[in-house]
Amino acid sequence: MTYYSIGQFSKLIGRTTQTLRDWDKKGVLKPHHVAPSGYRYYSQEQLHHFLGLKNKKSIDKKVIGYCRVSSHKQKDDLERQVGHVRNYMIAKGYQFEIIKDVGSGMNYNNKGLSQLIDLITNSEVEKIVILYKDRLVRFGFEWIENLSEKFGTEIEVIDNTEKSEEQELVEDLIQIVTVFSCRLQGKRANKARKMIKELIESDTSKKS
Repeated sequence: MTYYSIGQFSKLIGRTTQTLRDWDKKGVLKPHHVAPSGYRYYSQEQLHHFLGLKNKKSIDKKVIGYCRVSSHKQKDDLERQVGHVRNYMIAKGYQFEIIKDVGSGMNYNNKGLSQLIDLITNSEVEKIVILYKDRLVRFGFEWIENLSEKFGTEIEVIDNTEKSEEQELVEDLIQIVTVFSCRLQGKRANKARKMIKELIESDTSKKS
């Protein structure tokens, strides 16, 4: 969001800086924030409101459905996830776009995630819809949630079913070992793949 100093804002609205100071004292128009230095700053939204204009960015903001799987082998899972998210957003009456991603939930450089963050920080996203929290990122969901809030973006999770601590631990271990196994070669890589297989089989047997 763009912010204006009291001098810039006064010129844009055709009032003096003293008038703005008086309005601040009387509660007629408070600045968006006051810096530690004491300088007043006004937002672009306040400017549009004062001039009677609608914020074009708000009008153009998008609803984004974000869907991710860890590997290309999960193509069918990705399409099922897209189907769930799409049906949910249609039922909600959203006008939306869908961003698909293939990559680890521990990789913050995934193409789709990078695109999504760029849209958020450009104030172009009204809402992000995801099936599960860990479809966005494996670790650091709260960080992205906090970033989104700063740019007026809401994150809507379709399924908030709580997983057991044991299940989350197993899934986290699988992700961690998978990421590091990609950097290994020879016997170490084989051991890592064996560990992943055992973790998955153990997790699957407990669910059945």
